[in-house]
Amino acid sequence: MADTATFEPVHETGRDAAAPHAHIEHDTNTGISNTKLAMWLFLGSECLLFGALLTTYLLYKNPLPGQGPTREQLFDIPFTSASSFVLLMSSLTMVLAVAAIERSDHHRMRIWLGATAVLGSLFIAGQIYEFTTFYAEGLGYTTSRFGSAFYTLTGFHGVHVTAGIIMLVSLLLWSLRGNLPEHRSETVEVVGLYWHFVDVVWIVLFAVVYLIP
Repeated sequence: MADTATFEPVHETGRDAAAPHAHIEHDTNTGISNTKLAMWLFLGSECLLFGALLTTYLLYKNPLPGQGPTREQLFDIPFTSASSFVLLMSSLTMVLAVAAIERSDHHRMRIWLGATAVLGSLFIAGQIYEFTTFYAEGLGYTTSRFGSAFYTLTGFHGVHVTAGIIMLVSLLLWSLRGNLPEHRSETVEVVGLYWHFVDVVWIVLFAVVYLIP
């Protein structure tokens, strides 16, 4: 009679057993990490916010007679186009920053993160100049319904750009302190998602607010 072979169950080592659990903790059923999914959900809620602000602007973009200057009297399309181009170029530098950290090139990543922050700051400086000029020409926040809707819509976008600049500077400081290794490249990618969203929103705002009569 043949000997009956007995098989002992093979137990995984602590390290091997923990690996799949670690993967489950960080990934959702869609294959996207929890951090990235949270950013996508946040950006979805931001779409609703800007949609509501843009709808309000479209309702009140024409001031009543005698309630201050009109859009045609205020807007400097060439200046705003140049400012918009600066912001769009920052999307390119953000892509280069993400690509740099993915290939462990921390030096170039810092350069591109700094360039993105500088370009964003130039855009904000241009927006502040534009607001100051409009105010000097008679358009205050409470001057007309057009002024209120315009300053609220573009001002909220400016706040989002400023928040993005703070994120970029924070990433740059973390990298200089050695707290942003290549295995944490997703952190840079998530900030990049936010930055690209801000740029896409501005394309829509620029087209609707400045270009469409």
